[in-house]
Amino acid sequence: MSNKKKVAILYGGRSVEHAVSVNSAKNIFEYIDKDQFEPVPMGISKSGQWFLTNGVSKDIEQGKALGLLLDPANPGFVLLSSGDRFKVDIIFPVLHGTDGEDGSVQGLIKTMDVPMVGTGVLGSALAMNKIVAKRLMRQAGLPVTDFVTFRYTEKNKITFTALSKKLGLPFMVKSASLGSSVGVTKVKNKTDFKKAIEDGFRYDEEILAEEFITGREIECAILGNNPPEASFPGEIVISKNYEFYTFDAKYVDPVAVQIHVPAKLTKAVADKIRGVSVKAYEVLHCQDFSRVDLFLTKKGKIFINEINTIPGFTNSSMYPMMWKERGVGFSDLITRLLNLAQERYDRSKRIEHDFQSALKF
Repeated sequence: MSNKKKVAILYGGRSVEHAVSVNSAKNIFEYIDKDQFEPVPMGISKSGQWFLTNGVSKDIEQGKALGLLLDPANPGFVLLSSGDRFKVDIIFPVLHGTDGEDGSVQGLIKTMDVPMVGTGVLGSALAMNKIVAKRLMRQAGLPVTDFVTFRYTEKNKITFTALSKKLGLPFMVKSASLGSSVGVTKVKNKTDFKKAIEDGFRYDEEILAEEFITGREIECAILGNNPPEASFPGEIVISKNYEFYTFDAKYVDPVAVQIHVPAKLTKAVADKIRGVSVKAYEVLHCQDFSRVDLFLTKKGKIFINEINTIPGFTNSSMYPMMWKERGVGFSDLITRLLNLAQERYDRSKRIEHDFQSALKF
C-alpha cells in the first residue's frame, strides 16, 4: 500500500484567467515530488463543471465528470459515470481570479474538511477585492495609492473631469476583483476614459480609479505562517512598447519584460519592501503563500499595488523565481506549501465546533 499523499491539483475555473491557471497547474503537476505525493489533477471547465483529467490539460471536458461528497466524516469525490468514490489527502487550488481566488472555492473545501494549500475564505475574499484590500491596508498605515470607487449603479455619475482633477493624469481604472491586468486601463484622455469605464464594468460590479505611479515594478514573495518570511524582492522591467504591465506583456509577448531576480536595490530599501510586504500579508489574513506587488518611485517612496493569494507558477512567474534565488527549488517549494497546509489543518483541529448549553431544541 502506497504511503504517498494524494494531492488534488485544482485548476482551470470560471475566470478570465482560466488559461493562466492551466499553465500554472502544468508546472505543479510536473515538479511535485512524486516520491512523496501522488498528483490527482482536477479541472474546472469554463462553465464550472469539475472533471478528473488525465494529467493537466486545456481540454478539461475530455476528463471524467466529478461530483463532491460533502460529508465531513468521509469527504471526497465521486465519478458521475460509474459512481466510484475516492478521497484525496490535500487539495492544492491553482485557480486564478473569479470563483477560485476569491474565497468561493476555499469555502467549499473548508466545508469538505480537507487540508488545503493557501489562504482561506476570509483572506482570499479580502485580498481579491482591490477596494477592500486597499482600505484595510491604508487603515493599517501601509502605503497605497489614492483611489476612488464606483458601483455599476453609479456609472452615469462618473466624470473624466472630476477624476482627473482628483487623481491627476494619467490615472488607472480597474475592475475591483480581477487579476492578470484584465479589466485594467491607463487613462490619458476622455477617449481612454470612456473605454476604461466600459471595460472595467464588463468584468465586475465595482471599479476603482487610482492615481498612476511612475516607478519601478517590484514584487516580493511571502512564504509561511507564524511568522511568514519574505524573499528578496524581484523587479519587472517592462518594454517601452507597453503603457503598463498588461496581460499580453505578462503572458503573451516573450520579449515584453525583463525579470531581475533579485532586484538591484540597497539593503535598506529591500528590507523596507520586505517589511511592508509581510505586514500587508498579515493584515489581509493571508496564509501559506502570496505575492505582493509594489511600486518604487525615484524618490524612494513605496506603494503596495495588490496581493495575489495564488500567485502564478508558470515558466515566467516571479513567485517561484524569487524563492529559487533564495535556494528553494520548484519541487522543494511545492513540498513546503503542502506541508504548511497539513500543519495548519492539524492545528485547526484544536478548535471546538460544539457548544454545550441548557438550550433545548
